[in-house]
Amino acid sequence: MDVNTMAIVVLLASFFIMIFLRFPIAYAVALSSVLCLFSQGLPLTTVCQQMVKGISSFSLMAVPFFIVMGALMGTGGISEKLIALANACVGWMRGGMAMVNIVASYFFGGISGSASADTASLGSILIPMMVDQGYDADFSTAVTITSSCEGLLVPPSHNMVIYATTAGGISVGSLFLAGYIPGALLAGSLMIGSYILSVKHNYPKGEPFSMKNLLKQLSVSFWALAAVLIVVVGVVCGVFTATESAAIAVIYSLIVSLYIYKGLDWKGVWRVLGESVETLSIVLILIATSSIFGYCLTRLHVPELAASAITGLTSNPIILALMLNLILLVLGCIMDMAPIILIATPILLPIATSIGIDPIQFGIIVVLNCGIGLLTPPVGAVLFIGSAVAKLPMEKVVKATFPFYLCMIVTLLLITFVPAFSLWLPQVLA
Repeated sequence: MDVNTMAIVVLLASFFIMIFLRFPIAYAVALSSVLCLFSQGLPLTTVCQQMVKGISSFSLMAVPFFIVMGALMGTGGISEKLIALANACVGWMRGGMAMVNIVASYFFGGISGSASADTASLGSILIPMMVDQGYDADFSTAVTITSSCEGLLVPPSHNMVIYATTAGGISVGSLFLAGYIPGALLAGSLMIGSYILSVKHNYPKGEPFSMKNLLKQLSVSFWALAAVLIVVVGVVCGVFTATESAAIAVIYSLIVSLYIYKGLDWKGVWRVLGESVETLSIVLILIATSSIFGYCLTRLHVPELAASAITGLTSNPIILALMLNLILLVLGCIMDMAPIILIATPILLPIATSIGIDPIQFGIIVVLNCGIGLLTPPVGAVLFIGSAVAKLPMEKVVKATFPFYLCMIVTLLLITFVPAFSLWLPQVLA
């Protein structure tokens, strides 16, 4: 066994051993990289150099602003207003509160960009509300956690910024636009599944549709929805960069939360900023340590070897696309979202482009796969949050989520094999 092969074995074996031993992911990535460098006789100063290089990116400056924006708007009194707007849109249907949950997640995801924030914020309101109206608690929780993944696809999503940086040369604005239709497709798929289950279990309808009420709720929610317009329209139209738009959106969110919706006071703002720093520190540590890991992978030519190995199994692009999805789904079961994007993108993106998948389309595929991973044991963060909010055993929630897993897989396959879902809007507007 030559030195390079030994280094690859040390890197990957130590990484997966630490993952299964439940090491924090940042430690697993960093320590396996250090062991790999030791096995090659390289100086440990490389670790510091690559960590600094990994986070020294102008594009990544948008990430803290998006996190703060989502935290401000998420705790600034907008949840109830978005729920009321969603109820005015779809509450009249059979299983109306399930539909409200899904549509509200689409709106809220465009503000928070976080599945965890969506589940914690909307779930704490909607799950008890649904149970009081006659819905089963496990069904209500399953709808909440699966619909929260819409927020990963609907911009602004800091995970899309991380993917754009990792993939290199990808337009953040195009990636933002690419998420709208897949997010709506996911919402539609979940609504169909919810309707079928609602008819089967005879869940209640809401009040009849009222255009007057819809216009009223739209006017109340306008200030919240306008935050998304600032980010997306500003970036796509070239008025400012993603980083500048995120900074402006933070100031706008602060004004709306403090003076319009009045859901926050200055004491609450400082608390939100403290929580945002905690979240940001986790993200930046992952990016920095993953940079070392990526350096080791690139130095050892692992992406090229992996591409050769996978393409050597078959030349059929359909089977290769399915294999890419399967790899990402398996990774989602054992890793969190940001490290998957940072580690898997350099390896799998060349394979995806070789079979004709556009890098922007592949970004949407990666994000949705990672979103499904957030709902699967043993590492599914959103699954744990949903179980905690509903005070239900995780096993019961997983069982109730199975029909919705199917809806998400169907959406994933449509996005994978119909590029227009991801690429049409960027091609028209970008």
